[in-house]
Order: sequence, then structure tokens, then C-alpha cells
Amino acid sequence: MATNKTFTMIKPDAFSAGNSGAITKMIEEAGFSIKAMKLTKLTAETAGKFYAVHSERPFYNDLCAYMSSGAIIAMILEKDNAVEDFRKLIGATNPADAAEGTIRKIFAKSIEANAVHGSDSDENAAIEGSFFFSELEKI
Repeated sequence: MATNKTFTMIKPDAFSAGNSGAITKMIEEAGFSIKAMKLTKLTAETAGKFYAVHSERPFYNDLCAYMSSGAIIAMILEKDNAVEDFRKLIGATNPADAAEGTIRKIFAKSIEANAVHGSDSDENAAIEGSFFFSELEKI
């Protein structure tokens, strides 16, 4: 059963390019409510913990270095069918394959610098949201 919450991060490339406001606007205009939001910077160690599921993959070290290279904005979002609808809004991981009008098609620079992270399942959305936010920070 689909839940009504998902997790996202505006990644360092999109934040440093000044696209956070436009991305947040697209998210809200797509009907998502922001239930928690935080500007932060990951260390390589913290990025490694967040992306531990990918630790055996060849891109893991580059991913951790990239995600700790600058500020990010973490958010918990709410909407009916949140995970699936958000995945549609952000588009394919590779911006060259992303549909027109999606966040990644508009703002991503590459497969790695693809502007935003979006949870791929309800279970991961809960885990990822709890990684960044305490219960007191969630509304």
C-alpha cells in the first residue's frame, strides 16, 4: 500500500547553482506539502552512511565525495501516492532520458549531478526521512 510521504534532497549542484527556490516551487505546484525541511552539509562519512546500500557499487566513493561537496536541502514531502508521484516529477536519473518538464530535465547537469534525490519506495522514504529529521522536526 502506498503511503503519503516521501523524502528528497536538493543536491549540491542544484543548490550551488541557485535552483533551490525554483525546484521547491515545482514541488509545491505539483501538490506536495513540505512537512520538514533542512539546509545542511553532509560530511563524507555521513554521506557514506546515507548511501551505505550502494557501498559495493563502483560509483560509491564518487557519490559520497559529490554529496559532501556542498550544501543540500533535505525535505519530507506529503501527498497521496507520494513516492510514485514524486519519481514522476523528478524524472529519470539520467537527465538525457528524463521527460520534458521534469526537475532533472530542467536542472540536472549529469547522471551524478542530477539535481535531486527521490526515495524509490515507501520503506526507503521512511528510513531516509528519519536519517535527517527527528520526530520533533516532522509535522
